[in-house]
Amino acid sequence: MAPKGKITTFAFHIHGWKQAIFQRYFPERAFTFVPMYARDNEFKEEWAGRILKVENPQIFVWSLRAPRGLRDFASKHNIAVFFIEDGFIRSVEANASRTPPLSLALDKGTAYFDCRTPSDLEHLLATYDFDSEPELLTRAAAGIAFLLETGVSKYNSDAKIDIDSLYGPKSGKRVLVIGQVEDDASIQFGCLPAITNNDLVRLAAEENPGAQIIYKPHPDILSRVRLAQSDPDDVRHLCQILTQPLPMAQAFETVDHVYTITSLAGFEALLRGIKVTAYGCPFYAGWGLTDDRQPNPRRGRVLTIEALFAGAYLLYPLYFDPQTGRRMSFEETVDSISRYFATMKVLDEPRRTKTGPRWRAWGLYGILGWRHLLTPIVSSIIARIGNQHDVENYQADPIQFFRELSNPKFRLIGRILYPFDR
Repeated sequence: MAPKGKITTFAFHIHGWKQAIFQRYFPERAFTFVPMYARDNEFKEEWAGRILKVENPQIFVWSLRAPRGLRDFASKHNIAVFFIEDGFIRSVEANASRTPPLSLALDKGTAYFDCRTPSDLEHLLATYDFDSEPELLTRAAAGIAFLLETGVSKYNSDAKIDIDSLYGPKSGKRVLVIGQVEDDASIQFGCLPAITNNDLVRLAAEENPGAQIIYKPHPDILSRVRLAQSDPDDVRHLCQILTQPLPMAQAFETVDHVYTITSLAGFEALLRGIKVTAYGCPFYAGWGLTDDRQPNPRRGRVLTIEALFAGAYLLYPLYFDPQTGRRMSFEETVDSISRYFATMKVLDEPRRTKTGPRWRAWGLYGILGWRHLLTPIVSSIIARIGNQHDVENYQADPIQFFRELSNPKFRLIGRILYPFDR
């Protein structure tokens, strides 16, 4: 039973390292974290009944990873469901990392990147009377100016690159193609026609003959946190491929046109007055500001860039202090990021802690056990098929690492190697 005054919340697909963060960010809730990758039949046979036993429960779902039947079940029993994603300002890190998100988007409709059905963000952008709140648009204009001045983005970095040396002399039109993780949910649900990063490069080259085509792979691909689905070498003859980490704000310098599938970088290009071709249907498409290749009949209202920014950055997400969990404003958040890069100590995102098994002279990981001997062997295998980031996560907590893998075959290997619960 939840403590008095708290909302009992069943949370689906929340990784173990995120659970303490959710408890810190939402102290008004008493969470029950459903095991990762709970099967559809487990939801039907176990969790649905447990949820119904609770008075006024609510449900959190990370991204769209809900068991089949959950939406219909929640609708039938009038249970609120919130689909959760990182907000549009995520981290001071330039790549995916296990640090608390600086903002979260909670949406009762669907994840904001899901173009198949209206999200709360789409509804807000379609109906909100921005003209009646000039002070909100003034905040938006100031926010845009601040982002452009500081270079603050979704993922942030203090790296500085000489763009003239990287891109070379500009002699004509310069087109930037934004690569994404091709199996990411934002493409799966935000772009209905099938397309790869390489296809996008080919499209940009075909539509812009004689232009300099620059292809920027996703930072998670460069760091091998995520694996590429298409080989950039196949389009090397059409473009210049950026192989070093590059802050998004700097990548836009001297660029005339941006091509993207659904990336938030497309919106950040719009803020800079750059023409954007969106092959998919990201949240910022369909409002009269982008060259859209996937029509959305639900949209069509023409918005100013200030109104679009106000809806997506000021009204829609929640911002948090990563240390205390205190709710913050957009302005406080971006100011803390800029001060962090100025001092490298003001903003201190808590790093993940190693909550895995400690070495003891007894038990499963000690001298009298044997599974501690697996760690160096398995680490070397993970390094070959994954990356160093995966190795660190495995070494921090071997059991949880295998439990949270998306591939069921790898989860089965984990159950064989570590057939016990803590």
